[in-house]
Order: sequence, then C-alpha cells, then structure tokens
Amino acid sequence: METTGVVRRIDDLGRIVIPKEIRRTLGIKDGTSMEIFVEKDMVALKKYSSMNNLLHFAEVYVDSIYNAIKQDIIITDRDNVIACAGSLKKKYVNMPISSFLEDCIEKSNIIVEKDIVKLSVVQNEDIECSYIINTIISNGESIGAVVILSFDDSVGELEEKTAQIASQFFGKHIEE
Repeated sequence: METTGVVRRIDDLGRIVIPKEIRRTLGIKDGTSMEIFVEKDMVALKKYSSMNNLLHFAEVYVDSIYNAIKQDIIITDRDNVIACAGSLKKKYVNMPISSFLEDCIEKSNIIVEKDIVKLSVVQNEDIECSYIINTIISNGESIGAVVILSFDDSVGELEEKTAQIASQFFGKHIEE
C-alpha cells in the first residue's frame, strides 16, 4: 500500500474527508458505498459492490447461458467485469468497464444494437459486434449490466430475452 502524504483530521462526528484528487482517481462519486476493513492499526476503504457477493455464481451462470445460446455474455458491476463467458473470457474478467458502459448503467439504459458496430465494453478497447446491454437494477438502484455480444450475426429476440431475464435475476437475487 502506498502513502499519499495527505493527512486529514477526524471531526467530532467521527468523519474524515477523502481528498477530491483521490476520489477522482478512484472513481468515487457522491453516494458511492464504501466497505471498511480493519487490520491491526490500519483502516482501509474499498468501493463496495454487492455484485462481488455473487462472483462464483455469476461465473457459473454466464457459462450456462453461453452453452445454451453460443453468444459471448458479460456481467459487470458499476466498475469492473465480474464474469464473462465466450471468446473474451480470459481477456475481460476483472477489467474496468468503459465510460460508455458506466454511462449506460448510470442512466439505466437498455440498448439493442442489431448492426455490427464498434462497442467499448472495457477501457481502451473497441470490438466490432452487435450487442444488447441490459442494466441490472436492485432496490431501485443501477448496480451493473448484462451484455450479450454477437460477432457474426445480428442479436435477436432470444438474446434480448436472455439479457432481460439475467438482469432481473441478478437484481432480485441481490435484493434478498
């Protein structure tokens, strides 16, 4: 762990301010949930993702969908790819998502692109495909996305329904 050289006092309510530069660098926005870790005399903060609790489950889920529809499928939280099946699996897992995908999640967008176009799923990389992006919503909050990609054909009704079912399933599962 590296030091920033920044020192902050705890106020009388036990609060401490994370400097703007650090929040911007780490993508911590107003309302971001933070997880608190304690080890000996150290306190560490980490952006909280309810999707991380489903990591193993998400991996099995996307593998099952891939085996059924033979299209690449990606599950993300608000920051990273948490599960992926298909040709991009080894390349995309744990990668930070693109600003385009972050924006889709923030706006709770559902996008169906039937033509093969350039798409940025992870930072600094475009791929050519048709795709569906379906936001995962839990307790009224956008928490991630299901992305289904087709490199050869146009995505269709099967992929649309699959993405819809997957996003609703993950949203409901996290609510419980």
